[in-house]
Amino acid sequence: MEQPTKIIAIITTKTENVQAGGAPVFVVKDAEGLQKTSFTLEKILDASAHEVDPDTMIIVAH
Repeated sequence: MEQPTKIIAIITTKTENVQAGGAPVFVVKDAEGLQKTSFTLEKILDASAHEVDPDTMIIVAH
């Protein structure tokens, strides 16, 4: 049986881009932190990182 796609983490430089919800939110200072944190979580969680906009990435389990 196939598992549903689920957002498992959100990484952002702008907290106003994110509302409270079911996924943990990681707030970083800059674009470098956004990329580094996204890459790290992608590897740890065995998931995929996707850019929502230049300030926000999501980690998705497929």
